[in-house]
Amino acid sequence: MTAPAPSGDRSTVRSLLPLPLLTAALSALAVVWAVTSVPESAQALVGCGGAIAAVLLCVAVTAAVHARRAARSVRAALRTATAEAERVAQERDLQAERWRREHQRHTDATAHERARLAEEFTRERAVRAQEAEAERARLAAEVRRLSGQLDRALGDRDTAIASTANAAARMQALATGTLADLRAMEERHSDEDVLADLLHLDHRTAQAGRLADSVAVLTGARSGRRWARPISMESVLRGAMGRISGYQRIRLHSVSDTAVAGHAAEGVMHALAEVLDNAANFSPPNAEVHVYVEEVPAGAIVSVEDSGLVMSDVQLRRAEQAVSGDAGGLGGLTGTRLGLAVVGRLSRKHGMKVSFRPSARGGTGVLMLIPQDILTAAPSPVRRPADPPARSTPTRAPQPRLGAPAPAEAATPPDQAPPQ
Repeated sequence: MTAPAPSGDRSTVRSLLPLPLLTAALSALAVVWAVTSVPESAQALVGCGGAIAAVLLCVAVTAAVHARRAARSVRAALRTATAEAERVAQERDLQAERWRREHQRHTDATAHERARLAEEFTRERAVRAQEAEAERARLAAEVRRLSGQLDRALGDRDTAIASTANAAARMQALATGTLADLRAMEERHSDEDVLADLLHLDHRTAQAGRLADSVAVLTGARSGRRWARPISMESVLRGAMGRISGYQRIRLHSVSDTAVAGHAAEGVMHALAEVLDNAANFSPPNAEVHVYVEEVPAGAIVSVEDSGLVMSDVQLRRAEQAVSGDAGGLGGLTGTRLGLAVVGRLSRKHGMKVSFRPSARGGTGVLMLIPQDILTAAPSPVRRPADPPARSTPTRAPQPRLGAPAPAEAATPPDQAPPQ
């Protein structure tokens, strides 16, 4: 953009406009003067030369005037451009200053915001640290409180278990002594009614002794009976039958010529009693429970087959877990599960394996593997354990033959739910 020329320049230009005309007039006068001043013979030559000189002078003056006028225009444009450049520079400087101030303000604001956020973060972290410390302290106090309660509960549990074991040991001693007294009475009395009552009490006491033994097994106490010599497999089976109420429905189809080592005979007999009692209790009142013994390279397998309730898959899994010896604590062990837990503890102690399967007779079959390392040759003559199957007649008849019905006794299995 070209700024308008100042008023002083316009006046100067207007003053220069007549200069070529004035030069032409003066040149014409000079030529006329020169022509009139020379002789007539030289006037033509002087006139031509003067005219030429006057024209050249006018041209030179005109060129000079135009050059001066152009120089003034250029200077004016230069001044205008310089002024415009200075104005742009000033605007640029002002814009730069504004930008610098805005940047500084933004930087200050950002730094202030960062400082504020850092302060808030520090304060929040301190608050969170305090809350975490308080929570840790509360949890530590709660853990200490619960640990104290657990220690007291464990102490109470250990005390209760010890007391239960002590009571079980007393019950075992009492049952063993009572059985000895009853059998001494059986030998002294010949009256059939008295002998029948004594035999009934003998059988009931044997069942009470089994219950005391079960409590002892579950509480980790020692068994109330220990045998110094091996016990034949038939005596072990009949001893197990004598400890259950429904023994008269047990049918022995085969036995083994082997015997169970004395240190393990009581455990095997007790475990078999629990299995037989479970089979009799969950069979119809008049149904028979069939027992088979088979010798295998790994030991002897006792099969117990009943025609009672069929266990579901869930019940079978729970029963397998119970007899594996991993039933856990005693809490929640009731009824049949209590007996299976006893079988599990004894199986783990003596290396026996117990499994369940559907029975071909419509109920449940139990297989008990007695390992070879607790089996030995049967002693001769065969000795019965201290608590053989209860005799229900006063005639002191010999033990029933294998596969034949046992002596009759009025015993009805209690109503119980199937094993859970």
